[in-house]
Amino acid sequence: MSSQTTSEQQRIEQLRRELNEHNYRYYVLNQPTIGDQDFDFLMHELQDLEARHPEMADPTSPTQRVGSDIQTEFRQVAHKYPMLSLSNTYSEADVRQWFESVQKGLGGEPFEVCCEMKYDGLSISLTYENGRLVQAVTRGDGVQGDDVTQNVKTIRSIPLILEKREDSVGNYPSSFEIRGEILMPWASFERLNAEREAAEEPLFANPRNAASGTLKSLDSRVVANRGLDAYLYYLLGEDLPADGHYENLEAARSWGFKISQGMKKVGTVEEILDYINYWDTERKNLPVATDGIVLKVNSQRQQRVLGFTAKSPRWAIAYKFKAERACTRLLEVTYQVGRTGAVTPVANMEPVQLAGTTVKRATLNNEDFIRSFDLHIGDMVYVEKGGEIIPKIVGVNIDERPIIAQRVEFIKHCPECGTPLVKYAGEAAWYCPNDATCGPQIKGRIEHFIARKAMNIDSLGPETVDEYYRRGIIHNVADLYEIEVQQINGDGSRTKSAQKIVNGIQKSKEVPFERVVFALGIRFVGETSARLLARHFKTMDALMAAGLQELQEVEGIGEVMAKSIIGYFHNEQNRTIVERLRSYGLQFALSAEQTAAASDKLAGQSIVISGVFARHSRDEYKLIIEQNGGKNVGSISGKTSFILAGDNMGPSKLLKAEKLGIKIVSEEEFLQMIES
Repeated sequence: MSSQTTSEQQRIEQLRRELNEHNYRYYVLNQPTIGDQDFDFLMHELQDLEARHPEMADPTSPTQRVGSDIQTEFRQVAHKYPMLSLSNTYSEADVRQWFESVQKGLGGEPFEVCCEMKYDGLSISLTYENGRLVQAVTRGDGVQGDDVTQNVKTIRSIPLILEKREDSVGNYPSSFEIRGEILMPWASFERLNAEREAAEEPLFANPRNAASGTLKSLDSRVVANRGLDAYLYYLLGEDLPADGHYENLEAARSWGFKISQGMKKVGTVEEILDYINYWDTERKNLPVATDGIVLKVNSQRQQRVLGFTAKSPRWAIAYKFKAERACTRLLEVTYQVGRTGAVTPVANMEPVQLAGTTVKRATLNNEDFIRSFDLHIGDMVYVEKGGEIIPKIVGVNIDERPIIAQRVEFIKHCPECGTPLVKYAGEAAWYCPNDATCGPQIKGRIEHFIARKAMNIDSLGPETVDEYYRRGIIHNVADLYEIEVQQINGDGSRTKSAQKIVNGIQKSKEVPFERVVFALGIRFVGETSARLLARHFKTMDALMAAGLQELQEVEGIGEVMAKSIIGYFHNEQNRTIVERLRSYGLQFALSAEQTAAASDKLAGQSIVISGVFARHSRDEYKLIIEQNGGKNVGSISGKTSFILAGDNMGPSKLLKAEKLGIKIVSEEEFLQMIES
């Protein structure tokens, strides 16, 4: 090996250490020691050296934070420790009651409580082996989640490799898990929405949605560019530094993790309430969204003594802040049309600061909502954020109403196509019945069609649908199957992504019949209804020919939904689209396997699925249960027939099942039951 090669390899190691330290100082400590230009210079030097020395490739190198476009899907991963939810409380009385229940549960033994901010983002679990980040998994259903490791690597405040520091508290375990929240800071959120508004793209409703949508992107370069952040709040493992939760997090802080500066350990309920009252005001100055306080018994030994209820740990609780309220002037009411034709009124107001963002718009729900407040243009209205997320009008200051003020009257015609609006029996909303040529409905139906639970064309998104619609490439869902690479390749530089889109569309032809029914977007027909219809009629032809009485014989299908189905298939344009989809090869009948598998072996039985399985996925087991006459239910009750349990079944569910005497059936036992 030449001396130059050795020197360059040593320089690579040195640059990695320097850049990791600069990342830590900038994104965790907020104390940068070099400027952006100098940082970029070092990064470019490292990239050039790594390109010359591929033998030194390292997934934890700082250069991996720029992201790539090579992901095609997220892998489902089981959590080693289930990610449970917390019970919520909204009053001081509830906090006192929880504190007293802990005292009772510990038999009067003294205890401490760790008070923390409750960040409003996306829960994440990070696994480290020998000081290196090896896996990042979303919460999912608490039992398993999506492996988003490549995306998380682009978040600069999350260390890829742990460095020994002078102030390190003890040694980090050889293997441990640390959990926290992925967030989009207010500054990043405002910048992103400003960019999307300039590009005439749909805006994100709030930082949490923006963070979630970003982290779930299959292109990690998108994640790298959107400025996500992370706060960590829970350390798990077999060899932790201390029994105390607070002490473990302080140790994790010394290892390079970003831990909330607002964390505090207290011993009395009065100290807890002082902490809550302080942060109820001070949180408005934080750079990220928060929606409450989390209280945890500090000692892990005492946590184990307290245990769990059916749904959550007894040793922790979340106090939710009351929604922040502001007063501003109503300037005008505009109207939006959704994919089903539902027309939603929107209040446009003078800008006002609310829960960290500038609010200018708020939903008014429907005509009845407007009438309940007797809204007038020019009114001073009170605005809150429901759950700190969606702005809504909660009241009107009548005393401030202008002398000459025009009452808000709901429109009579579609704001997009001019068609007279209609109202269906039992519905509060007004609808535009023109689903054939009304632009927002067409685009909305296409977006619904490509969704994950429908045709699952994940290579397309709302922005792309809007672009193709504006360019005249697609006018309805059937047009998707005629898209060719050269149509969407632009100047020829997007061949790879264009081919990916076309491949994704073609692959959707394998999607089973019940999801095709759901994907059609028939008004009032949801995912469950579509599955019931598919199971009952078995073919698209039988469903299209069904009459009112026959449709209502299907469980859960009422008169309104039945009439909507008939109306959909009687529409000539819809029938043309359906026939085109048939010609392109979509699944228009239950498969032979699905039909052959049908039985009544589970008739009348309500079944809960819990855990991770080896032979089939959870969705596949739900399908098997339905095919055999059973009913899937999400929660355990006295009416539950049995629990189909895989590995890592949630402890709360196990406890409740034992308490109610409900039978636990293993995967193998269940399959034998079906096959017998």
